Amino acid sequence: MNEGSCRFGLWHVHVYWSETCIHACRFSRDPLPGRVPVELQRYCAGIREDLQCLSSVALDPGYPYSAIYRRVREIPYGGTETYGAIGRELDTSPRIIGLAMKRNPTPLVIPCHRVVSRKGIGGFTPDPEIKNALLMMERKNAMSISR
Repeated sequence: MNEGSCRFGLWHVHVYWSETCIHACRFSRDPLPGRVPVELQRYCAGIREDLQCLSSVALDPGYPYSAIYRRVREIPYGGTETYGAIGRELDTSPRIIGLAMKRNPTPLVIPCHRVVSRKGIGGFTPDPEIKNALLMMERKNAMSISR
C-alpha cells in the first residue's frame, strides 16, 4: 500500500492507494510524506483532470452505499446534482444520500463535493470551504474549456 499527500490550497490531501485503486482519501492541515497518483496531483493543482482512470474501494458492489457512489461518480466535472434528485433516482431519501457522502472513503475519486443541497452547497468534512473551493475550481476550468 502506498501513501502520501499533495496540496489543495491550505489543505493536504492524504491518499492511501495501490496501483490505480484508492483505498482512502482525506483532507488534513498536515502533510503526509510519500507520493500520490499523478492524476490526483494534477487535479489538486487546479488542472482539469479526469479521475475516472482511478478506482475506489467504495465502488465494489459489496461495499455499503456502492450504488450511490457509482451514481455520484457519473456527475460530470464542473456539474452538481442535489441530494434529493439522486435520492429520487435511486429510490431513497436525501438523508441517506447525505449519509453516504459523509462516509465516502475516497472524496475526489467519488466526487461527493458535486452533491449539493437544494438550498446551498451542503456539508463537507472537514470544512465546507473545501467543497466550495473544489466547485469553484471545476466551474472555472469547465468554463475556460467551453470558450
